[in-house]
Amino acid sequence: MDFTFTEEQQAAAEAARGVFAGVAPDDVPSPALTRGAVADDFDRALWARLASADLLSLLLDEEFGGAGLDAIALCLVLREASKVLARVPLLESSAAAAALEAYGGPELKSSLLARAGRGEIVLTVAANGRTGHDPAELAVTARQNGTAHGRDTGDGQGAGGPGEPGAGEWVLDGVQTVVPWAYDADFVVVPARTGDDRSVLAVVARGHEGVVLAEQVSTTGERLGELRLESARIADRDVITADGAWEWLRALLTTGTCAQALGLGERVLAMTGEYAGKREQFGHPIATFQAVAVQAADRYIDLRAMEVTLWQAAWRIASGAPGALPASGDVAVAKIWASEGVRRVVQTAQHLHGGFGADVDYPLHRYHAWAKHLELSLGPAAAHEEALGDLLAAHPLG
Repeated sequence: MDFTFTEEQQAAAEAARGVFAGVAPDDVPSPALTRGAVADDFDRALWARLASADLLSLLLDEEFGGAGLDAIALCLVLREASKVLARVPLLESSAAAAALEAYGGPELKSSLLARAGRGEIVLTVAANGRTGHDPAELAVTARQNGTAHGRDTGDGQGAGGPGEPGAGEWVLDGVQTVVPWAYDADFVVVPARTGDDRSVLAVVARGHEGVVLAEQVSTTGERLGELRLESARIADRDVITADGAWEWLRALLTTGTCAQALGLGERVLAMTGEYAGKREQFGHPIATFQAVAVQAADRYIDLRAMEVTLWQAAWRIASGAPGALPASGDVAVAKIWASEGVRRVVQTAQHLHGGFGADVDYPLHRYHAWAKHLELSLGPAAAHEEALGDLLAAHPLG
């Protein structure tokens, strides 16, 4: 296996560094000082710059104005985004668009993908379920209403138009919690479970009849949404029934979250090294003290483990290469390291910064809040350890 990045992947990362160069983490109110959400919307100006740099269409084919790159390129960009705490739905919109392209029908793709790649519409995904711990697809039930023409036609779709009844329709009931950017996105991709135990993906317009949003707030201070579906009728063409669509989307979202955790951890360790090199005690920088150096070295090892497991997972998704375990096993390993590693990195950073790390005029407290959100997003380490154990039981090694 070769983890050398291609010229195209490196170009995407370089473009991202250029776009994010002017982003300051303290451009919005601190979550420690703000009651409720820190802002009513995401950073639309930054979103426009990402669109101008063609970074919103990385995974899309040229047919939809994209670059045709892969999960590795997206993770490289997400890594840069999290270093500056970029307040944009880059992961959710990119992953949703990629899933629609891979599994959606021609009408759905033609109506949404090019616009999503240009940043004209925003997509998000309801991936956390009812409690944040149970599988997201179990939080919503989907049943077909009307004729059976909504069954898979070979391209994952039935007939109809966006938000318009077709030859048949689906009825969705249930609740998805902590949906990122729910109040800002134009469409939410909702996983649901059918009566015959299949997973489907419904593309639901934010203002669709039968859809109710209730505000929730993350540890980052960002506004999330509880999405309640009350007999929401979704046209056939807006429901993806192809096998494996939700599993693939969930793997991409989880791996992208690992990339965000890595970028955040790298920035925090760099901040800590800079501070420890300047802060003096007993006439010497604290970075020269063995106890400080050992803790920083341990966190560097955490970051390198987070990095190698991230690229392993992204490579499995991008290449479709077989392995001793399904790709979900590599994704689980990456999320275990990301969740535990980023928590240890920010905890050590707070410890080595002393009281200065808790100063709300210094950005470290923001990184700590974002790290906690990333640690728990799409399941904490324990949930992925359980999933990995199930995989090992089903696919014994050796």
